[in-house]
Amino acid sequence: MTDHRVEKDFLGELKVPKDAYWGAQTQRAIENFPISGIRFGRRFIYSLGLIKRAAAETNMELDLLEGRLGKAIAKAADEVMDGKLDPQFPLDVFQTGSGTSTNMNANEVIANRANEILGHALGEKGPIHPNDHVNMGQSSNDVIPTAIHIAALLAIDQDLLPALRDLEDSLAKKAKEFDPVVKAARTHLMDATPIRLGQEFSGYVSQIDHGIRRVSASRGALAELAIGGTAVGTGINAHPDFPGRVVEKISSTTQAKFRVAENHFESQAAQDALVETSGAIRTVAVSMMKISNDLRWMASGPHTGLRELNLPAVQPGSSIMPGKVNPVIPEAVMQVAATVIGNDVAITVGNSHSNLDLCTMMPMMSQRLQQNIELLGNAARVFAHRCIDGISANVETLLKYAESSPAIATKLNTIIGYEKAAEIAKEAGRTGKTVKQIVVEKGILGAEEAERVLDPKYLTEPSKDLLGTGGG
Repeated sequence: MTDHRVEKDFLGELKVPKDAYWGAQTQRAIENFPISGIRFGRRFIYSLGLIKRAAAETNMELDLLEGRLGKAIAKAADEVMDGKLDPQFPLDVFQTGSGTSTNMNANEVIANRANEILGHALGEKGPIHPNDHVNMGQSSNDVIPTAIHIAALLAIDQDLLPALRDLEDSLAKKAKEFDPVVKAARTHLMDATPIRLGQEFSGYVSQIDHGIRRVSASRGALAELAIGGTAVGTGINAHPDFPGRVVEKISSTTQAKFRVAENHFESQAAQDALVETSGAIRTVAVSMMKISNDLRWMASGPHTGLRELNLPAVQPGSSIMPGKVNPVIPEAVMQVAATVIGNDVAITVGNSHSNLDLCTMMPMMSQRLQQNIELLGNAARVFAHRCIDGISANVETLLKYAESSPAIATKLNTIIGYEKAAEIAKEAGRTGKTVKQIVVEKGILGAEEAERVLDPKYLTEPSKDLLGTGGG
Protein backbone atom coordinates (compact mmCIF):
# COMPACT_ATOMS: atom_id res chain seq x y z
CA MET A 1 0.00 0.00 0.00
CA THR A 2 1.50 3.31 -1.05
CA ASP A 3 2.23 6.03 1.49
CA HIS A 4 1.81 8.83 -1.01
CA ARG A 5 -0.47 10.16 -3.68
CA VAL A 6 0.55 11.76 -6.98
CA GLU A 7 -0.42 15.36 -7.65
CA LYS A 8 0.49 17.65 -10.49
CA ASP A 9 0.72 21.31 -11.30
CA PHE A 10 1.88 23.11 -14.45
CA LEU A 11 5.47 22.06 -13.67
CA GLY A 12 4.61 18.37 -13.67
CA GLU A 13 3.86 15.50 -11.30
CA LEU A 14 5.23 14.90 -7.80
CA LYS A 15 4.53 12.75 -4.77
CA VAL A 16 2.67 14.12 -1.75
CA PRO A 17 2.17 12.20 1.53
CA LYS A 18 -1.20 10.50 1.17
CA ASP A 19 -2.64 11.91 4.41
CA ALA A 20 -1.36 15.47 3.89
CA TYR A 21 -3.90 18.22 3.38
CA TRP A 22 -1.38 20.22 1.40
CA GLY A 23 -0.84 19.80 -2.31
CA ALA A 24 1.73 20.17 -5.06
CA GLN A 25 2.83 23.77 -4.44
CA THR A 26 3.38 23.16 -0.74
CA GLN A 27 5.28 19.95 -1.47
CA ARG A 28 7.58 21.75 -3.89
CA ALA A 29 8.30 24.36 -1.22
CA ILE A 30 9.06 21.64 1.34
CA GLU A 31 11.64 20.22 -1.05
CA ASN A 32 13.00 23.59 -2.18
CA PHE A 33 13.51 25.28 1.20
CA PRO A 34 14.97 22.88 3.80
CA ILE A 35 16.86 25.81 5.32
CA SER A 36 16.19 26.63 8.97
CA GLY A 37 13.37 24.51 10.35
CA ILE A 38 11.77 27.76 11.55
CA ARG A 39 8.07 27.84 10.79
CA PHE A 40 5.48 30.57 10.89
CA GLY A 41 4.01 30.96 14.37
CA ARG A 42 0.53 30.35 15.70
CA ARG A 43 -0.68 33.93 15.34
CA PHE A 44 0.37 34.12 11.71
CA ILE A 45 -1.40 30.85 10.85
CA TYR A 46 -4.46 32.11 12.76
CA SER A 47 -4.37 35.28 10.70
CA LEU A 48 -4.20 33.33 7.44
CA GLY A 49 -7.25 31.32 8.46
CA LEU A 50 -9.07 34.49 9.45
CA ILE A 51 -8.38 36.11 6.07
CA LYS A 52 -9.53 33.04 4.15
CA ARG A 53 -12.73 32.78 6.17
CA ALA A 54 -13.50 36.48 5.77
CA ALA A 55 -12.80 36.23 2.03
CA ALA A 56 -15.09 33.23 1.59
CA GLU A 57 -17.91 34.91 3.53
CA THR A 58 -17.50 38.09 1.51
CA ASN A 59 -17.46 36.28 -1.82
CA MET A 60 -20.66 34.48 -0.81
CA GLU A 61 -22.30 37.81 0.08
CA LEU A 62 -21.27 39.18 -3.32
CA ASP A 63 -22.77 36.11 -5.07
CA LEU A 64 -19.37 35.16 -6.44
CA LEU A 65 -19.03 31.91 -4.47
CA GLU A 66 -21.65 29.19 -4.18
CA GLY A 67 -22.94 28.98 -0.62
CA ARG A 68 -22.28 25.26 -0.21
CA LEU A 69 -18.64 25.72 -1.20
CA GLY A 70 -18.16 28.92 0.74
CA LYS A 71 -19.50 27.45 3.95
CA ALA A 72 -17.16 24.47 3.68
CA ILE A 73 -14.23 26.82 3.07
CA ALA A 74 -15.23 28.93 6.09
CA LYS A 75 -15.49 25.82 8.28
CA ALA A 76 -12.06 24.60 7.20
CA ALA A 77 -10.64 28.09 7.75
CA ASP A 78 -12.09 28.03 11.28
CA GLU A 79 -10.07 24.88 11.94
CA VAL A 80 -6.95 26.70 10.74
CA MET A 81 -7.73 29.59 13.10
CA ASP A 82 -8.26 27.18 16.00
CA GLY A 83 -4.90 25.47 15.43
CA LYS A 84 -6.40 22.10 14.53
CA LEU A 85 -4.45 21.99 11.26
CA ASP A 86 -1.12 23.47 12.43
CA PRO A 87 0.87 20.32 11.47
CA GLN A 88 -0.27 20.95 7.91
CA PHE A 89 1.81 24.15 7.74
CA PRO A 90 5.35 22.75 7.52
CA LEU A 91 7.06 25.41 5.43
CA ASP A 92 10.29 27.15 6.33
CA VAL A 93 10.08 30.94 6.72
CA PHE A 94 13.08 31.25 4.40
CA GLN A 95 11.22 30.79 1.13
CA THR A 96 9.91 32.90 -1.71
CA GLY A 97 10.01 36.51 -0.56
CA SER A 98 6.33 37.14 -1.24
CA GLY A 99 5.28 34.23 0.96
CA THR A 100 3.49 32.68 -2.03
CA SER A 101 4.41 29.20 -0.86
CA THR A 102 2.73 29.77 2.49
CA ASN A 103 -0.35 31.40 0.97
CA MET A 104 -0.71 28.39 -1.32
CA ASN A 105 -0.08 26.11 1.64
CA ALA A 106 -3.14 27.70 3.28
CA ASN A 107 -5.17 27.52 0.05
CA GLU A 108 -4.37 23.84 -0.47
CA VAL A 109 -4.96 22.82 3.14
CA ILE A 110 -8.28 24.67 3.35
CA ALA A 111 -9.41 23.39 -0.06
CA ASN A 112 -8.60 19.78 0.77
CA ARG A 113 -10.18 19.97 4.20
CA ALA A 114 -13.27 21.69 2.75
CA ASN A 115 -13.57 19.01 0.08
CA GLU A 116 -13.23 16.37 2.78
CA ILE A 117 -16.06 18.07 4.69
CA LEU A 118 -18.11 17.74 1.52
CA GLY A 119 -17.27 14.04 1.24
CA HIS A 120 -14.45 14.11 -1.30
CA ALA A 121 -10.97 12.58 -1.19
CA LEU A 122 -7.75 14.52 -0.60
CA GLY A 123 -6.09 15.81 -3.75
CA GLU A 124 -9.19 15.88 -5.96
CA LYS A 125 -9.15 19.68 -6.36
CA GLY A 126 -12.89 19.54 -6.61
CA PRO A 127 -15.44 20.74 -6.15
CA ILE A 128 -13.35 23.31 -4.26
CA HIS A 129 -10.15 24.46 -5.93
CA PRO A 130 -7.35 26.14 -3.91
CA ASN A 131 -6.81 28.96 -6.41
CA ASP A 132 -10.25 29.44 -7.90
CA HIS A 133 -12.24 29.30 -4.67
CA VAL A 134 -10.10 29.62 -1.52
CA ASN A 135 -7.92 32.32 -3.10
CA MET A 136 -10.81 34.10 -4.83
CA GLY A 137 -10.26 37.87 -4.95
CA GLN A 138 -6.81 37.51 -3.43
CA SER A 139 -3.12 37.24 -4.22
CA SER A 140 -0.23 36.16 -2.06
CA ASN A 141 0.98 39.73 -2.52
CA ASP A 142 -1.91 41.18 -0.49
CA VAL A 143 -2.72 38.18 1.74
CA ILE A 144 0.74 37.82 3.26
CA PRO A 145 1.24 41.49 4.26
CA THR A 146 -2.31 41.48 5.63
CA ALA A 147 -1.57 38.42 7.75
CA ILE A 148 1.68 39.97 8.96
CA HIS A 149 -0.11 43.14 10.09
CA ILE A 150 -2.93 41.27 11.83
CA ALA A 151 -0.55 38.92 13.65
CA ALA A 152 1.75 41.73 14.75
CA LEU A 153 -1.00 44.03 15.98
CA LEU A 154 -2.72 41.25 17.94
CA ALA A 155 0.59 40.18 19.50
CA ILE A 156 1.31 43.77 20.54
CA ASP A 157 -2.14 44.22 22.05
CA GLN A 158 -2.41 40.86 23.75
CA ASP A 159 1.19 40.24 24.84
CA LEU A 160 3.66 43.09 24.57
CA LEU A 161 1.73 46.10 25.85
CA PRO A 162 0.28 44.27 28.89
CA ALA A 163 3.76 42.97 29.75
CA LEU A 164 5.29 46.44 29.46
CA ARG A 165 2.56 47.83 31.70
CA ASP A 166 3.44 45.14 34.25
CA LEU A 167 7.07 46.21 34.11
CA GLU A 168 6.17 49.88 34.39
CA ASP A 169 4.00 49.14 37.42
CA SER A 170 6.77 47.18 39.15
CA LEU A 171 9.28 49.95 38.53
CA ALA A 172 6.81 52.60 39.71
CA LYS A 173 6.27 50.75 43.00
CA LYS A 174 10.03 50.64 43.56
CA ALA A 175 10.37 54.32 42.65
CA LYS A 176 7.87 55.14 45.38
CA GLU A 177 9.44 52.75 47.89
CA PHE A 178 12.93 54.13 47.25
CA ASP A 179 11.99 57.80 47.13
CA PRO A 180 13.44 58.62 50.59
CA VAL A 181 16.73 56.80 49.88
CA VAL A 182 19.61 59.17 49.08
CA LYS A 183 22.61 58.04 47.08
CA ALA A 184 25.46 59.43 45.03
CA ALA A 185 24.63 59.81 41.38
CA ARG A 186 27.20 58.85 38.78
CA THR A 187 27.87 60.37 35.42
CA HIS A 188 30.55 58.77 33.21
CA LEU A 189 30.61 56.15 36.02
CA MET A 190 32.20 58.83 38.23
CA ASP A 191 30.84 60.52 41.36
CA ALA A 192 28.18 63.15 40.75
CA THR A 193 25.84 65.18 42.93
CA PRO A 194 23.36 63.35 45.17
CA ILE A 195 20.19 61.82 43.82
CA ARG A 196 17.43 59.80 45.45
CA LEU A 197 17.18 56.17 44.45
CA GLY A 198 13.48 56.77 43.79
CA GLN A 199 14.36 59.55 41.37
CA GLU A 200 16.69 57.19 39.55
CA PHE A 201 13.96 54.57 39.31
CA SER A 202 11.45 57.20 38.17
CA GLY A 203 13.67 57.61 35.12
CA TYR A 204 13.28 53.90 34.39
CA VAL A 205 9.51 54.21 34.77
CA SER A 206 9.51 57.04 32.26
CA GLN A 207 11.60 55.05 29.78
CA ILE A 208 9.08 52.22 29.78
CA ASP A 209 6.15 54.65 29.69
CA HIS A 210 7.64 56.35 26.62
CA GLY A 211 8.22 52.91 25.11
CA ILE A 212 4.57 51.97 25.61
CA ARG A 213 3.55 55.16 23.85
CA ARG A 214 5.95 54.53 20.97
CA VAL A 215 4.73 50.98 20.43
CA SER A 216 1.09 52.06 20.77
CA ALA A 217 1.61 54.75 18.15
CA SER A 218 2.89 52.17 15.65
CA ARG A 219 -0.45 50.35 15.81
CA GLY A 220 -1.91 52.92 13.43
CA ALA A 221 0.35 51.80 10.60
CA LEU A 222 -0.23 48.10 11.33
CA ALA A 223 -4.00 48.64 11.27
CA GLU A 224 -3.85 49.30 7.51
CA LEU A 225 -4.45 46.06 5.61
CA ALA A 226 -3.34 45.38 2.05
CA ILE A 227 -6.11 42.90 1.28
CA GLY A 228 -7.92 43.78 -1.94
CA GLY A 229 -4.85 45.01 -3.78
CA THR A 230 -4.31 41.52 -5.26
CA ALA A 231 -1.24 41.13 -7.50
CA VAL A 232 0.28 44.62 -7.67
CA GLY A 233 -2.17 46.91 -5.88
CA THR A 234 -4.63 47.48 -8.72
CA GLY A 235 -7.20 45.06 -7.30
CA ILE A 236 -7.41 42.95 -10.43
CA ASN A 237 -9.86 40.02 -10.08
CA ALA A 238 -11.29 41.38 -6.82
CA HIS A 239 -14.79 42.87 -6.49
CA PRO A 240 -14.65 46.60 -5.59
CA ASP A 241 -16.52 45.91 -2.31
CA PHE A 242 -14.25 42.99 -1.42
CA PRO A 243 -11.52 44.77 0.60
CA GLY A 244 -13.89 46.80 2.77
CA ARG A 245 -16.08 43.86 3.64
CA VAL A 246 -13.15 41.56 4.39
CA VAL A 247 -11.52 44.14 6.67
CA GLU A 248 -14.83 44.73 8.44
CA LYS A 249 -15.10 41.02 9.19
CA ILE A 250 -11.50 40.84 10.39
CA SER A 251 -12.11 43.80 12.72
CA SER A 252 -15.28 42.25 14.09
CA THR A 253 -13.62 38.92 14.82
CA THR A 254 -10.50 40.34 16.45
CA GLN A 255 -12.15 43.33 18.18
CA ALA A 256 -9.33 45.44 16.75
CA LYS A 257 -9.95 48.42 14.48
CA PHE A 258 -8.37 47.51 11.16
CA ARG A 259 -8.93 49.53 7.99
CA VAL A 260 -8.32 49.19 4.27
CA ALA A 261 -4.88 50.44 3.23
CA GLU A 262 -4.83 54.08 2.24
CA ASN A 263 -2.78 53.16 -0.82
CA HIS A 264 -2.54 49.56 -1.98
CA PHE A 265 0.57 50.23 -4.02
CA GLU A 266 2.43 51.42 -0.93
CA SER A 267 1.11 48.62 1.26
CA GLN A 268 2.44 45.96 -1.13
CA ALA A 269 5.53 47.53 -2.64
CA ALA A 270 7.02 48.31 0.78
CA GLN A 271 6.60 47.35 4.40
CA ASP A 272 7.39 50.67 6.07
CA ALA A 273 4.83 49.89 8.77
CA LEU A 274 6.91 46.91 9.88
CA VAL A 275 10.05 49.03 10.01
CA GLU A 276 8.23 51.66 12.08
CA THR A 277 6.87 49.05 14.49
CA SER A 278 10.20 47.27 14.72
CA GLY A 279 11.93 50.56 15.48
CA ALA A 280 9.55 51.28 18.35
CA ILE A 281 10.07 47.79 19.77
CA ARG A 282 13.84 48.09 19.35
CA THR A 283 13.75 51.34 21.34
CA VAL A 284 12.00 49.56 24.21
CA ALA A 285 14.62 46.81 24.05
CA VAL A 286 17.40 49.40 24.30
CA SER A 287 15.65 50.93 27.33
CA MET A 288 15.39 47.53 29.00
CA MET A 289 19.06 46.84 28.29
CA LYS A 290 20.05 50.14 29.92
CA ILE A 291 17.91 49.45 32.99
CA SER A 292 19.22 45.88 33.28
CA ASN A 293 22.81 47.02 33.02
CA ASP A 294 22.29 49.74 35.63
CA LEU A 295 20.90 47.18 38.07
CA ARG A 296 23.89 44.89 37.49
CA TRP A 297 26.25 47.75 38.31
CA MET A 298 24.35 48.85 41.42
CA ALA A 299 24.13 45.28 42.70
CA SER A 300 27.74 44.45 41.87
CA GLY A 301 29.92 42.82 44.48
CA PRO A 302 28.49 42.24 46.93
CA HIS A 303 31.81 42.69 48.75
CA THR A 304 34.02 44.17 46.04
CA GLY A 305 31.49 46.15 44.00
CA LEU A 306 29.01 48.99 44.54
CA ARG A 307 26.64 46.92 46.69
CA GLU A 308 23.93 49.53 46.51
CA LEU A 309 21.11 47.14 45.65
CA ASN A 310 20.25 43.54 46.40
CA LEU A 311 18.72 41.64 43.49
CA PRO A 312 16.60 38.57 44.22
CA ALA A 313 18.72 35.43 44.51
CA VAL A 314 16.86 33.21 42.06
CA GLN A 315 19.51 30.54 41.48
CA PRO A 316 23.12 29.62 42.31
CA GLY A 317 25.56 31.49 40.11
CA SER A 318 28.55 29.20 39.77
CA SER A 319 29.36 25.55 39.29
CA ILE A 320 32.68 26.01 41.12
CA MET A 321 32.41 29.03 43.45
CA PRO A 322 30.20 28.19 46.46
CA GLY A 323 27.61 30.76 47.47
CA LYS A 324 27.97 32.90 44.35
CA VAL A 325 24.79 34.52 43.04
CA ASN A 326 24.69 36.30 39.69
CA PRO A 327 22.30 38.90 38.17
CA VAL A 328 20.83 36.26 35.88
CA ILE A 329 17.51 37.96 35.14
CA PRO A 330 19.07 41.26 33.95
CA GLU A 331 21.53 39.25 31.88
CA ALA A 332 18.70 37.31 30.23
CA VAL A 333 16.90 40.57 29.48
CA MET A 334 20.05 42.01 27.94
CA GLN A 335 20.41 38.98 25.67
CA VAL A 336 16.81 39.39 24.55
CA ALA A 337 17.47 43.06 23.86
CA ALA A 338 20.52 42.20 21.77
CA THR A 339 18.44 39.73 19.76
CA VAL A 340 15.69 42.30 19.22
CA ILE A 341 18.23 44.83 17.97
CA GLY A 342 19.70 42.29 15.55
CA ASN A 343 16.25 41.32 14.28
CA ASP A 344 15.44 44.99 13.76
CA VAL A 345 18.47 45.27 11.49
CA ALA A 346 17.22 42.29 9.47
CA ILE A 347 13.75 43.86 9.15
CA THR A 348 15.27 47.16 8.04
CA VAL A 349 17.43 45.45 5.43
CA GLY A 350 14.44 43.40 4.28
CA ASN A 351 12.37 46.49 3.56
CA SER A 352 15.24 48.41 2.00
CA HIS A 353 15.46 45.61 -0.59
CA SER A 354 11.85 46.02 -1.65
CA ASN A 355 12.12 46.33 -5.41
CA LEU A 356 9.55 48.03 -7.60
CA ASP A 357 6.05 46.73 -6.83
CA LEU A 358 6.55 44.14 -4.10
CA CYS A 359 8.52 43.70 -0.90
CA THR A 360 10.22 40.33 -1.29
CA MET A 361 11.55 39.55 2.18
CA MET A 362 8.21 39.46 3.95
CA PRO A 363 8.37 35.97 5.48
CA MET A 364 11.66 36.75 7.23
CA MET A 365 10.43 40.20 8.31
CA SER A 366 7.25 38.70 9.71
CA GLN A 367 9.04 36.00 11.68
CA ARG A 368 11.61 38.42 13.11
CA LEU A 369 8.97 40.94 14.15
CA GLN A 370 6.81 38.28 15.80
CA GLN A 371 9.86 36.92 17.58
CA ASN A 372 10.75 40.39 18.85
CA ILE A 373 7.24 40.98 20.18
CA GLU A 374 7.15 37.59 21.89
CA LEU A 375 10.66 37.76 23.33
CA LEU A 376 10.30 41.29 24.64
CA GLY A 377 6.89 40.61 26.18
CA ASN A 378 8.16 37.49 27.95
CA ALA A 379 11.33 39.24 29.08
CA ALA A 380 9.39 42.22 30.44
CA ARG A 381 7.23 39.98 32.61
CA VAL A 382 10.19 37.97 33.89
CA PHE A 383 12.09 41.19 34.57
CA ALA A 384 9.18 42.66 36.50
CA HIS A 385 8.25 39.68 38.63
CA ARG A 386 11.53 37.76 38.99
CA CYS A 387 13.75 40.77 39.53
CA ILE A 388 12.27 44.26 40.00
CA ASP A 389 9.60 43.22 42.51
CA GLY A 390 12.22 41.71 44.82
CA ILE A 391 14.90 44.42 44.76
CA SER A 392 15.95 45.92 48.08
CA ALA A 393 18.25 48.85 48.81
CA ASN A 394 21.34 48.91 51.04
CA VAL A 395 20.34 52.24 52.57
CA GLU A 396 23.39 52.75 54.79
CA THR A 397 25.80 52.06 51.94
CA LEU A 398 23.94 54.43 49.66
CA LEU A 399 23.93 57.23 52.25
CA LYS A 400 27.62 56.72 52.98
CA TYR A 401 28.47 57.09 49.29
CA ALA A 402 26.31 60.19 49.04
CA GLU A 403 27.87 61.90 52.06
CA SER A 404 31.43 61.03 51.09
CA SER A 405 31.15 62.10 47.45
CA PRO A 406 33.38 65.10 46.65
CA ALA A 407 30.72 66.10 44.11
CA ILE A 408 28.77 67.60 47.02
CA ALA A 409 31.16 70.53 46.63
CA THR A 410 29.04 71.53 43.63
CA LYS A 411 26.69 73.24 46.07
CA LEU A 412 29.55 75.52 47.12
CA ASN A 413 29.69 77.09 43.63
CA THR A 414 27.00 79.57 44.68
CA ILE A 415 28.78 80.36 47.94
CA ILE A 416 32.52 80.52 47.24
CA GLY A 417 32.73 80.07 43.47
CA TYR A 418 33.71 77.21 41.22
CA GLU A 419 37.50 77.45 41.63
CA LYS A 420 37.51 77.36 45.45
CA ALA A 421 34.83 74.67 45.44
CA ALA A 422 37.04 72.59 43.13
CA GLU A 423 39.93 72.88 45.61
CA ILE A 424 37.71 71.60 48.41
CA ALA A 425 36.50 68.71 46.25
CA LYS A 426 40.08 67.81 45.45
CA GLU A 427 41.05 67.94 49.11
CA ALA A 428 38.10 65.74 50.04
CA GLY A 429 39.17 63.18 47.46
CA ARG A 430 42.77 63.29 48.63
CA THR A 431 42.18 63.15 52.39
CA GLY A 432 39.05 61.04 52.63
CA LYS A 433 37.31 63.74 54.61
CA THR A 434 33.81 64.79 53.62
CA VAL A 435 33.18 68.17 52.01
CA LYS A 436 31.07 69.01 55.02
CA GLN A 437 34.00 68.40 57.39
CA ILE A 438 36.38 70.52 55.33
CA VAL A 439 34.13 73.61 55.02
CA VAL A 440 33.51 73.58 58.76
CA GLU A 441 37.24 73.20 59.53
CA LYS A 442 38.04 76.08 57.18
CA GLY A 443 35.31 78.27 58.66
CA ILE A 444 33.52 78.62 55.31
CA LEU A 445 30.26 77.49 56.89
CA GLY A 446 29.19 76.95 60.45
CA ALA A 447 28.47 73.42 61.57
CA GLU A 448 24.72 73.94 61.64
CA GLU A 449 24.61 75.66 58.28
CA ALA A 450 26.90 73.07 56.71
CA GLU A 451 24.69 70.32 58.04
CA ARG A 452 21.70 71.92 56.35
CA VAL A 453 23.20 73.19 53.10
CA LEU A 454 25.30 70.12 52.37
CA ASP A 455 22.77 67.53 53.47
CA PRO A 456 22.63 65.04 50.53
CA LYS A 457 18.84 64.79 50.61
CA TYR A 458 18.51 68.57 50.57
CA LEU A 459 20.67 68.63 47.46
CA THR A 460 18.22 66.33 45.64
CA GLU A 461 15.44 68.90 46.12
CA PRO A 462 16.51 72.07 44.27
CA SER A 463 13.03 73.59 44.67
CA LYS A 464 13.76 73.88 48.39
CA ASP A 465 17.07 75.64 47.79
CA LEU A 466 17.08 78.81 49.90
CA LEU A 467 20.46 80.01 48.64
CA GLY A 468 19.71 80.21 44.91
CA THR A 469 20.99 78.02 42.14
CA GLY A 470 24.44 77.87 40.72
CA GLY A 471 25.66 77.45 37.19
CA GLY A 472 25.66 74.12 35.42
